[in-house]
Amino acid sequence: MSLLSPLDRWLAPAPGESRVGWLSGARFAHRGLHGEGVPENSPSAFAAALARGWGIECDVQKSSDDQAMVFHDFELDRLTGESGPVNVRSGAQLAAITLSGSTDTIPSLRMLLDQVAGSVPLLIEIKSKRERPVPAICLAVRRALEGYRGPHAIMSFDPRVGAWFAHHAPLTPRGLVVTEENDKALPGRLRRHLWLWLAKPDFLAYDIRDLPSRFAASQRKRGIPVATWTVRSAEHRERAAEHADAPIAEGPGVA
Repeated sequence: MSLLSPLDRWLAPAPGESRVGWLSGARFAHRGLHGEGVPENSPSAFAAALARGWGIECDVQKSSDDQAMVFHDFELDRLTGESGPVNVRSGAQLAAITLSGSTDTIPSLRMLLDQVAGSVPLLIEIKSKRERPVPAICLAVRRALEGYRGPHAIMSFDPRVGAWFAHHAPLTPRGLVVTEENDKALPGRLRRHLWLWLAKPDFLAYDIRDLPSRFAASQRKRGIPVATWTVRSAEHRERAAEHADAPIAEGPGVA
């Protein structure tokens, strides 16, 4: 047993079954079921996931007027014909931008919630940068989620996001996204515990490349579910089935 285990239990207690029990055994489409002609994080990708009964994982950025918009990158360049930062455009401006290779435009989180309507579970990854404060994007997501009753949770690499929701929206389940890549030495192991204590997550979303992981296994053993990303192969599916509770998959990782 780790010497830090008592602190883990005290500072980041495991959730009750009713809070995130829906996570275990679920399967999530990473940014929707996307592929040729169906861009990631698009209404078409989400519709494809819904048609197969898969849960949906999506990414959220903040517009200049504090709207929660479903988009992964901080810049528009890779996924659209536009260029420049996402956060300098208003929600209306972003909603008018076509996603490359399709007729879909950038959806708002509210649009996605209306599309899903509680029919499948939803994981909302809140994107952040270390140099940016997180309250505005967290508040934008909380506002979009008001009144939504379907199974859902927010998650982020940034422990400040989990801490914000723990304080300002404690009823919203929250996850900590974790990768151990290039951070496996003692400072990294200690940092993971510190972030756990700060974020107080109800679940972990773990890098499949790091599983099996002593840290993930210890948290899972004490009742914190572990989702894993990004499952992209049959070998990943087997590893996820053995070491995690829910795969977040795309491409060949979708059985």
